[in-house]
Amino acid sequence: MFGIHDLTLFVFSGILFNLAPGPDVLYVVSRSAGHGARGGVVAALGIGTGCFVHIAAAAIGLTALLAASATAFTVVKLVGAAYLVYSGLAMILSFRKKDATASAPRTAAASGRGIYVQGFFTNALNPKVALFFLAFVPQFIDQASPDKAWAFVCLGLILTCTGTACNMLYAWGAARMAAGVGRAVRARALCTKGVGALFILLGVRLAFADNS
Repeated sequence: MFGIHDLTLFVFSGILFNLAPGPDVLYVVSRSAGHGARGGVVAALGIGTGCFVHIAAAAIGLTALLAASATAFTVVKLVGAAYLVYSGLAMILSFRKKDATASAPRTAAASGRGIYVQGFFTNALNPKVALFFLAFVPQFIDQASPDKAWAFVCLGLILTCTGTACNMLYAWGAARMAAGVGRAVRARALCTKGVGALFILLGVRLAFADNS
């Protein structure tokens, strides 16, 4: 369909890629540790939604422009790096013991929205993800196919679904590990702040990474 070939190999390779730890996985794990499995699942859904940006951009050729233009890549890279640093600082500064007060339900709802939005931008503003879509997906599309854009969308959706499933597994596993260690606020705060620091380091690394 749409000139897609070797679909089984595509799915298997995509699962292996999505299982590899990266900024998305770190974000899911941190939210699971601080907010339980539900927080990790919300983060995974936000990241999955961010993938739609890359799918749409690649399907209409914007990702190719991003790969060809050093200036465009640098701009997106710096925006993504800045957001990673911002997210890391937010994790470090926002975890307070007073979150466990009587207003917890309202705080949890706001936190859920924040987790989702952060997950979305963590993925959508990462140019490495855009370039991965451009480099990986076309290998499974027949060059003679007249429906390359639809093939890209179809494969992109498959990759997003498998990636979301993998991130949800990470969310469940991280939540179980956090529960095993204990539910002390201090332990959860240290975990969240530690991953926040990793996000800052990832943002700095992305900002100074080679464009090639």
